[in-house]
Amino acid sequence: MKNLIAMKSFTATQRRQTWLHIVLFIIALFELKAFGFGNPANAKTTFGFTLAKEWVLIHTWIIGSATGSYLFSIIALIAAVVAITLIALKKRAGLATAVTGLALMMGFLCWAAAGKFIPLTGMLQGSLLLAVPLVFGSMSGLLSERSGVINIAIEGQLLAGAFASGVVASLTHKSALGLLVAPLAGALISLLLATFAIKFSVDQVILGFVLNVLVIGLTDFLYKKLLIPYQTTWNSGPSFSRIEIPLIGKLPIIGPIFFNQTLIVYLMYLIVVIITYSLFKTKWGLRTRAVGEHPTAADSVGIDVNKLRFRNVLIAGLVSGLGGAYFTIGSTGSFSKEMTSGAGFIALAALIFGKWTPMGAVSAALLFGFADNLQGTLSIIGVSIPSEFMLMVPYIATIIAVSGLVGRVRAPKADGIHYSRGGSH
Repeated sequence: MKNLIAMKSFTATQRRQTWLHIVLFIIALFELKAFGFGNPANAKTTFGFTLAKEWVLIHTWIIGSATGSYLFSIIALIAAVVAITLIALKKRAGLATAVTGLALMMGFLCWAAAGKFIPLTGMLQGSLLLAVPLVFGSMSGLLSERSGVINIAIEGQLLAGAFASGVVASLTHKSALGLLVAPLAGALISLLLATFAIKFSVDQVILGFVLNVLVIGLTDFLYKKLLIPYQTTWNSGPSFSRIEIPLIGKLPIIGPIFFNQTLIVYLMYLIVVIITYSLFKTKWGLRTRAVGEHPTAADSVGIDVNKLRFRNVLIAGLVSGLGGAYFTIGSTGSFSKEMTSGAGFIALAALIFGKWTPMGAVSAALLFGFADNLQGTLSIIGVSIPSEFMLMVPYIATIIAVSGLVGRVRAPKADGIHYSRGGSH
């Protein structure tokens, strides 16, 4: 009876989180039955923890596939119960939730890679690399939408940055010049977005899609007319090589993942820190949040709402354009048709999943990068799971977030609402 009364006193978010962990508990039970007891008795799974010349803490870990699935399923069950208990006590359950998810994933890997080798550190490094453009894109969306402007044009900004950086690096044979041009290309698309959305009050969602189509069409045309027939001149640029940070780059596991990367990845770290600090610790951040939530109140204290929005949308374009450079000079050096492959839309999904917060968006981008890399790794080692199922994971996660199972997801109140003195419209 007391438990029923306690459940009634829960907030909507607590009830959703409780149901989410009940679902995770059921999944763990299924994993215990299907993976733990269903694995071949003699099969073993090998996890690799070294990549190159980093210090070795553990080289490989060999565990019985059935034993691993059984063990991690039990851990997931216990962690889910702990999380439900903490929620009932109205305490934070983030760590227990993370343990539940990690245990479920490790149990799945023990089953899926039975008798095979999983390069765990390499897989995590690859996940970070796949998440790089998503992080840049989500930070761009964050800057725009926290200011009250919906940025559907992230895809176009990324693609413009990729095209401009690849072409300039090819013509000059200098990747640094390509890196300088990429943000300008993204800002150019943002200039169009800001001009039509803020000055002329065009519907921001439709405008974003139009800009994406414009960039896709323009880059496809130039790709066919210039980059293919004159590939050696226009589309064979250099790319950045990895830079290992002394000492910390040698740390086991985390060293090769985070501190043996290209310049663009290190710039990503810096931009995330700057945006996180600036948004919550500076006058600019306070004003940005104000115009995104209550533009009328911001206007009443002397803040030029549309001017700040215009400026922030341009900054957002700089960020996403820089992220686009990762596709070319950050990896292959050359541009290919529509090479962003929907990364801008997945970045928007990461922003929603992260509840319009910097670290939430980064965490979601890393999750999506991991899901993308996981399906590739499992395909390479020959696991008989259709890759299409793994590709669905980011979108399923987004649906879960939007449905509210992980808590209330609310965009800034004035997001997408045009503002003019005398009232919004």
